[in-house]
Amino acid sequence: MRLVLASQSPRRRDLLDAAGIAYDVGAVDVDERRHGGEAPEVYAERLAREKATAGARQFPDRAVLGADTVVVVDDEVLGKPRDAEDAVRMLARLSGRSHDVLTGVAIAHAGRVHSAVDRTRVWFTVLSDAEIEAYVASGEPLDKAGAYAIQGLASRFIPRIDGSYANVVGLPVTTVIEMLRVLGAARL
Repeated sequence: MRLVLASQSPRRRDLLDAAGIAYDVGAVDVDERRHGGEAPEVYAERLAREKATAGARQFPDRAVLGADTVVVVDDEVLGKPRDAEDAVRMLARLSGRSHDVLTGVAIAHAGRVHSAVDRTRVWFTVLSDAEIEAYVASGEPLDKAGAYAIQGLASRFIPRIDGSYANVVGLPVTTVIEMLRVLGAARL
């Protein structure tokens, strides 16, 4: 069975390709605004479930994968930066400290939705203003949660992680495989 990925994310596609998981892309449009007082874990999981459920309406006979990744520091959710100035602010917040990357994952299949949240702790080195400015000028952080890509230029700023690297990229593949097994949708 080919999975449907309810996302246009090239990073999620790369991770599924690398894991040998067959899929088609069926991007969906959901309101990604955070509800007032919503805990970061609840937020990431809710969005993943909404994406998977919306995809399941379009592809009722297929297993549909929804995911959403957020960066959390001091209970503040850092989504994708609005602009370069916002990216600079986010990177300054992350400099010299650790933060959590949460990815909500949901698979809708045969009228059921199974979901989970993976957490990875990421440590950043202390970044100078010049390093932040140069990184933002590269354009890489502008469409990434938390304003960085661990698999890209930002790899030079990250001395340590605790948890799944793939989760930080945007999709905890081992969690996806386990969910497919639970739902009876895996043929691995």
